[in-house]
Amino acid sequence: MHESSHTETPYTALGFYHKISQLRADTWNALKRDLGQLVRLGDESRARNLVKAIDVKLTRLEIIEDYHAFPSKEDFRHLWSLFDREEYVLLEKVVKRLVRALISESYRRRHVDLSETDADAEDLEALDALAQLRRGHPASNSSAQPYFELLIVDNLSPQEEEVVREAFHNMRRPEDRFVYDVVTVRSFEDALIAVLVNPNIQACLIRYEFPYKSKYNLSALRNYLEGLSEKELEHQTEAERSILLSSMIHELRPEIDQFLVTSGDVEATASRDIRYFNRIFYRETDYIEQHHTILRAIDSRYRTPFFDALREYSRKPTGVFHAMPISRGKSVTRSHWAGHMIDFYGINIFLAETSATSGGLDSLLQPYGPIKKAQEYAARAFGARQSFFVTNGTSTANKIVVQALVKPRDIVLIDRDCHKSHHYGMVLAGAHVSYLDSYPLNDYSMYGAVPLHEIKKTLLEYKRAGELDRVKMLLLTNCTFDGVVYNVRRVMEECLAIKPDLVFLWDEAWFAFATFNPTYRPRTAMHAARTLRDRYRSEAYREEYAAWKEEFDKLDPDDDATWLERRLMPDPDAVRIRAYATHSTHKTLTSLRQGSMIHVYDQDFRQRVEAPFHEAYMTHTSTSPNYQILASLDVGRMQAEMEGFELVHAQVETALSLREQLYTHPLLQKYFRVLKNSDMVPAEYRESGVESYFDPVTGWNQMEEAWARDEFVVDPTRVTIAIGNTGVDGDAFKNEYLMNKYGIQINKTSRNTVLFMTNIGTTRGSIAYLLDVLIKLAKEFEYRWEESSRPERKIIEHRVHSLTRELPPLPDFSRFHDAFRQCSETPQGDIRRAYFLSYDEEHTEYLRFDNGELQVEMRGGRDVVSASFVIPYPPGFPVLVPGQVISEEILFFLQALDVTEIHGYRPELGLLVFTEAALAAPPET
Repeated sequence: MHESSHTETPYTALGFYHKISQLRADTWNALKRDLGQLVRLGDESRARNLVKAIDVKLTRLEIIEDYHAFPSKEDFRHLWSLFDREEYVLLEKVVKRLVRALISESYRRRHVDLSETDADAEDLEALDALAQLRRGHPASNSSAQPYFELLIVDNLSPQEEEVVREAFHNMRRPEDRFVYDVVTVRSFEDALIAVLVNPNIQACLIRYEFPYKSKYNLSALRNYLEGLSEKELEHQTEAERSILLSSMIHELRPEIDQFLVTSGDVEATASRDIRYFNRIFYRETDYIEQHHTILRAIDSRYRTPFFDALREYSRKPTGVFHAMPISRGKSVTRSHWAGHMIDFYGINIFLAETSATSGGLDSLLQPYGPIKKAQEYAARAFGARQSFFVTNGTSTANKIVVQALVKPRDIVLIDRDCHKSHHYGMVLAGAHVSYLDSYPLNDYSMYGAVPLHEIKKTLLEYKRAGELDRVKMLLLTNCTFDGVVYNVRRVMEECLAIKPDLVFLWDEAWFAFATFNPTYRPRTAMHAARTLRDRYRSEAYREEYAAWKEEFDKLDPDDDATWLERRLMPDPDAVRIRAYATHSTHKTLTSLRQGSMIHVYDQDFRQRVEAPFHEAYMTHTSTSPNYQILASLDVGRMQAEMEGFELVHAQVETALSLREQLYTHPLLQKYFRVLKNSDMVPAEYRESGVESYFDPVTGWNQMEEAWARDEFVVDPTRVTIAIGNTGVDGDAFKNEYLMNKYGIQINKTSRNTVLFMTNIGTTRGSIAYLLDVLIKLAKEFEYRWEESSRPERKIIEHRVHSLTRELPPLPDFSRFHDAFRQCSETPQGDIRRAYFLSYDEEHTEYLRFDNGELQVEMRGGRDVVSASFVIPYPPGFPVLVPGQVISEEILFFLQALDVTEIHGYRPELGLLVFTEAALAAPPET
């Protein structure tokens, strides 16, 4: 680092890790602006202030750029040299070129020499920037060699760093599939911060000896380094420290290919636990072998087996004598009327259309070639043991998993407000359903998630009733539509302590992206399953369990408090890890619509599940799957492995920027209150005590603490805004204001909230547009109030009061009628029997509740039982299911709803219910 007065001011910018890339871009632009003002300024006192500001910004940027290949350390020495010599005109030119190179990403395509100051160099940068604008994004230039950065961890001098960097530069050849540059760091901490702040790093070479401590105050690392002792680390051997660093890099960025260069006994090192290293090199190994090994490793993640096969197939001349006239585009290329399809879609989508499974392609129902390989790569990317592609959405993926694992009469514990596909899946499987209630957020007309206490309590009910052996599966939504995320590992761990072979199905339809961010990943099903399996196999866990069991056995096992009021630990000799996750890849990663995946981490899959799973897969999967969807899943997986960390990080950054403005803008706060962690997660589920992830002074540091400790957390990329103070309900705000006026599309609303979701495609420009629209709407509501008459103000006040105070409590699940229950001690019901019983008209009738007809029957002592699913939109989940007794609370909720779309309800007829005669028959066995 440059040694001068500016180093005396400590800067903890890396504490704002969640916004580091925005901080980096904004600081470079601010530096360029300050330099422009300085060279045009005559006022000496103001010039001195600008010089100080430039000094601070250069210092800040030097810390950040220490972890990037461009600009290099040599480039920064050049910048400081110009600054110290007060050559501000030249410094401004160099910074302008540097900023253009960063914006256009020209440094990815060619070497940028900042010491060049001629006009040709500047013109080249300008042309690069223009080309980037014309393409829309530099990545769209598919002909360019993909660029990545190699991290080298070694305690090198500046001169040695240049030698190593030059050595790897000299290895590069025009025929290489990829091009890369080198980042060097000198310590354990610096290596970790580099992989956190630099998404370009795709490979890591850990060399020789290096110290533990960084020269910077890296507050962003404090959560990741918890429990590590600096003194102990300083006394570790070279191999021990390298292996520990490798495991921590893998935990943060599992996609990074890692290599060890050792000067010690390479054979002894190879015999250690080095699972995260692709390969070990002895220090005398030449650079060319390292170069080619690194490129091969990158290539193994960059491959897209099925997409490549489909592209190759589309180039082949073939004679088509099978179904599908559109195959090879024949029916449209020969058409006088349908040619505009080719104009719109392009010819390749039709050239790749076929029903063939040979000729280099594959069968989704029985894959053996590129589809099989693509699914294996997906399992690697998502940390699963097996992964399966689904081309008709996660609704189908859910039904496949349920049918494969659940037999008729098996009991399934399921959150009542889950996606409707699960409820219908229970009908198809013949499961006996035990509904779990999520905690309600009555003030916002939405549910949170199911507390662990509720799940454990239900399992204990089945244990006392002698029915625990029939409980097959726990099915939960992680994360919910509104962004509430479970502590997946804790749920699995404590449930397995009660039932060691319980199967978990985690509906992660909205959470596929979470695998590629180190804060999110521990709360995913596959990561939790793998972590628990490794934990239960360790001797350390056996010792911990033995101590826990000794204390636990002293307590009364029949007292619920024994189980409910303390953390439980499963028996390592009895426990089996059986976890499934379904992902809507198309919702949060790159895929065509309906592209989904099933991920499996089940120790009993091959022995007990594989055959029924494939039968269920055949049942629900088309024999003519869409190859374009399959190809997009393959490419989406590759993109997630190669740049998922960068894309998800940018997604989080944009969401945090939106939240920050909503937290602090006075006018926006008046009408649009963004819901914080404490608004969506009650205090009893927040062990950390964190109420908001954001603090104006410390930034977003509290997010890690909450995500590490709390039972539930909120995904900040889902921004729920309470709009009750506008006097406009959620549905009207969505359609009349956002969509019709400004073309802004959103998915979900409640009575008084709207949900804005960011994704990996959201840009800072999109956020700026949304903020501009919200400010315009806030001003519109201000003008509406100012210009209203007294009676009009009364109307507005009444609407606001209705949307903020008169909110009906969300009803819990009532109960299944006894006609559909087999055990009075436990709550499950035979939803399949109820569903199909309604097929016979003589078993059902309609009762209206808007005229009091249904209420009269209830007051007369009749159990009125729903014969259908009743699903209002919003909230979008069944308020009633077949066989459920209608309660006063449910009726009150339905009466208070002001939505027009309620599936299963016909206003002119009423609710479909079972007749009393139909319910008098004994339940089937």
